[in-house]
Amino acid sequence: MTFTKVSVSADLQAKVESFTQENFSQAIADLGSLVKIPGIAWPSFDPENLTRSSQAVRDLLLETELFDFVDIKTALKPNGEPGSPAVLARRASKGGAPHVLLYAHHDVQPPGNPELWESDPFQATLKGERLFGRGVSDDKAGVITHLYALKALKELAGNVDLGITLFIEGEEEAGSESFSNFLADNREDLAADLIIVADSGNWSIDTPALTSTLRGVVSQTFTLKTMDHALHSGMFGGPLPDAMTAMIKLLATLIDDQGDVAIAGLKTVEVAELPFSDADFREQAGLLDGVQRIGTHSLLKQNWGAPSVTVIGIDAPAVATSSNTAQPEITARISLRLAPGEDPTHGLKMLKEHLLAKAPFGSHIEFGHSEQGPGYFAKQGWAAELAKEILGKVWPQPAVEIGVGGSIPFIAEFATVFPDAQILVTGVEDPDSRAHSPNESQHLPTLKRAISAEALLLLSGNQMRRS
Repeated sequence: MTFTKVSVSADLQAKVESFTQENFSQAIADLGSLVKIPGIAWPSFDPENLTRSSQAVRDLLLETELFDFVDIKTALKPNGEPGSPAVLARRASKGGAPHVLLYAHHDVQPPGNPELWESDPFQATLKGERLFGRGVSDDKAGVITHLYALKALKELAGNVDLGITLFIEGEEEAGSESFSNFLADNREDLAADLIIVADSGNWSIDTPALTSTLRGVVSQTFTLKTMDHALHSGMFGGPLPDAMTAMIKLLATLIDDQGDVAIAGLKTVEVAELPFSDADFREQAGLLDGVQRIGTHSLLKQNWGAPSVTVIGIDAPAVATSSNTAQPEITARISLRLAPGEDPTHGLKMLKEHLLAKAPFGSHIEFGHSEQGPGYFAKQGWAAELAKEILGKVWPQPAVEIGVGGSIPFIAEFATVFPDAQILVTGVEDPDSRAHSPNESQHLPTLKRAISAEALLLLSGNQMRRS
């Protein structure tokens, strides 16, 4: 599908940036209200907060009076359980204008250890140019970007001919388990010519970016067993292969002495290289003095185009309650990131084969819950060309294309279900946003620019016609 080309005038840009400036205080207030709701889609957290969060988003969308409907909907997970509530809103296009789907998510990561936060994670706290709080950047700032870009469209367009669907998911941080069924249940309302996903980041606070590649992901929970019951660590220690020792030795085999992933059969791909030094990486990652980076590839290739493996959880006795006891079994969870284009089913198979082959002392391995999601390669088209032009006008520096070491598996599903749609992966994060970590923050000038850029993109779409 092709559309007439449009240009972004300096006059329109000035009007959009003026609108954003005049409404930015209210946008921050709305963001702060969303941050107060700890909507976490993990089984151990209160699901009522997800309901509250979806209702708050719905109410904000209803206030725009732009949509034919604004509904809270759920879909079933593969196991038959209901998924978390999502917000779906839609208005039809008019006069041959394109239809755009705007995606973000209202659920957030758990806060983690409260002692590591310098402020209340569920109270938006302003410090300089940054607003701190769980989800303030990932991804409630994405919700606010869509909301205020739509408000600018309504105020500045005159007549809104652009078709718009807004899909605010409620379980992205928990793996989007009901996403496939949600797409199937609501395919007609979600169909679009352009999909804008506001869930990624920028190269820096001065340089905007479109995300062109994402790594795939596999996670696997497994239990290692060596005995049928716990034993006194002194009476039996020595010849006893306790489960903790065996687990430590097994986990150490996941990377080699240089820090590269040691799981056989996984591929690495080439990536675009941008200026990025070891000093840049050390600062962004917060490496302590003397701690060395690992791996033998260039920094960006290692982060964007190569696999990585992380032990993200271990069930074991806590130090505070530990005793002189040798453990009979230990459970761990591994997250394996895969190069873009790697089949996650193959990646999971290679991980399982590695664990079984490397289990020390004849340990028994039992596999539990696993998850997998594909990576993403962007395709070029009219939308990316227009978006780069607009981003370069709004930010101090021209736009670049980046890879992201993380994974957003549903983007590949969008590409599969809607193969003719253009997909733009944008976002409001920057290298110091610390998404998923304590002291997550949103750089407010970046949020302001993101709102203006998306508003200009929507206003441009409103002028386009099918050709």
